[in-house]
Amino acid sequence: MSGPIALEPGGPEQDTLAIRLAAPRPRRSDEHTLTLRLPRPGPDEEEISRLAAELADRVGPAVHPYEVAALLEAEGLSAEVIRNRYGHPNLFSLAAALYDRVPRSFPEPAPAADPWRPDHVRCLLRGVLFALPGLAYLLAGPLWDAGEHAGALVVAGAVSWAWGQALGHRAHLRRATGPREAGRTLLAGAPPGAVLATAAAAPFTGGGPVLWVAAGQSVYLAAAGVLLVLARERWLLAALAPLVAGAVLLPWWEPPPGVRAGLPLLALAATCAVTALALRAVCRVPAVTGAVRPRLSASLPYGLFGLAAAVLVLLEGRRHPYAVIALTVSMGPAEWLLYRYRGWSVAALRATATPAGFLLRSAGILGGCLLAYLLPLLPVAWLTGARPAELLPLAAALWTALLLQAFGAAWPPAGLCLLAAGCTGAVTLLRLPPGAAALPLCCGAAALLLAVCALRLLGRPAPHL
Repeated sequence: MSGPIALEPGGPEQDTLAIRLAAPRPRRSDEHTLTLRLPRPGPDEEEISRLAAELADRVGPAVHPYEVAALLEAEGLSAEVIRNRYGHPNLFSLAAALYDRVPRSFPEPAPAADPWRPDHVRCLLRGVLFALPGLAYLLAGPLWDAGEHAGALVVAGAVSWAWGQALGHRAHLRRATGPREAGRTLLAGAPPGAVLATAAAAPFTGGGPVLWVAAGQSVYLAAAGVLLVLARERWLLAALAPLVAGAVLLPWWEPPPGVRAGLPLLALAATCAVTALALRAVCRVPAVTGAVRPRLSASLPYGLFGLAAAVLVLLEGRRHPYAVIALTVSMGPAEWLLYRYRGWSVAALRATATPAGFLLRSAGILGGCLLAYLLPLLPVAWLTGARPAELLPLAAALWTALLLQAFGAAWPPAGLCLLAAGCTGAVTLLRLPPGAAALPLCCGAAALLLAVCALRLLGRPAPHL
């Protein structure tokens, strides 16, 4: 042995006898590696803002960023453009940025066209046409005793009105199948209506010229009803031109008896001629095979309502004939208001979200239409000598009944108007109390009950869909 061994650490033996642990090798991610790091650019906010401004109207309504991604893809943005121009790694990242940057906006859809927009000229023309036939009585009145035989014309007019209402309804049902079917229905139904009205008036004429006057009136009403159903109002106006010309000259010229009788006959012949032309045109259309004919009973309530309305109007005309003329002319604006009611109801249906809200709006529309119809008749009643309390309830009952009929509810207006006409007629014929007040009382009660029926039926969304 060359010498003692040192027992304390730190000596030379450290290099030979000490246990050496392997030092850990540096990883590639350690700072001692030679990896070259370049600064990574962020999103280009200016370019993204410019893109957001360009696409704001289409990004705003989006409900999810995926919709924006689909929009960007439709715009043709490639992955390279998204990375280099906007600084986003992919399409979905840029879409999320645009979705967060653009505020949500959900614009209302464009307003739909009103399917019930009325033809203003046609409605006004129909109102005039309802009153123009009265010029025939103004021209031919001095040729016969109108006061003694007026009952015959009243009976013929009531029957013609009732028949015309039922026939018009049936023709409209057949028109849904085709114009030829509607024309054939009118061709088969109009002549029997004229014959029936003339036969009903015959016992009250006493023979002679009054029977011919009742027959001419019945034929004209049947032909004019055909033209109105076929929407040939201008043809009817042209046919009545002789009456208009003769009535205009009456204040300055006393026509001889031949002219007084000839002008109404010429107008009647022209009306029958244009009616034949109109029916010939629609009957030439090819027929629809396999069509189902509607039941005759479906048109019965419309005929009964026509009869009741004729009786009510004629009872009012006994005391205030000029007020009845104004009421007849008002049927044109009444038809215009029926179209407006349907259009406003459809708009209310789109604007409300609850049944109660629609019922409230429907009540407002019904009240507004009635007010718009009755207000112009108020000065007319004063000018014609009729009390507003007599004329306005009758007008309100007729318009509300027509509204229900327009929606297919035919029996309530027929029943209520028949009841009002029956009660008023019985009071008038038997001279029972309350006398003249029976007409406004019965018509007012009918109008109130018809308004309740209208709110109950039309205050629901279903009839307007």
